[in-house]
Amino acid sequence: MNPEFAIELIKSLITQAVSLSTPILMTALSIGLGVSIFQATTSINEQTLSFVPKALGILGLIVTLLPWMVRTVMEFTRSVIEKMPQMVN
Repeated sequence: MNPEFAIELIKSLITQAVSLSTPILMTALSIGLGVSIFQATTSINEQTLSFVPKALGILGLIVTLLPWMVRTVMEFTRSVIEKMPQMVN
């Protein structure tokens, strides 16, 4: 395995991880921001108020995006397995 191939493999791995985690992180960020603004305007400082909406939102998003995430991971895994003969050269 030459260094260029290893760098390309690691680069594609990082890109894959970022593309899979971005929707979940952006959902948590937006729900957290909305709950924080709600808490600031109403002066309600309940800790479960910030946790429960995030958990439900992220759970709903994962259920919705699970087929896409699994398909993306399977395609990436398939491409890595197909590149294995090049790794030994």
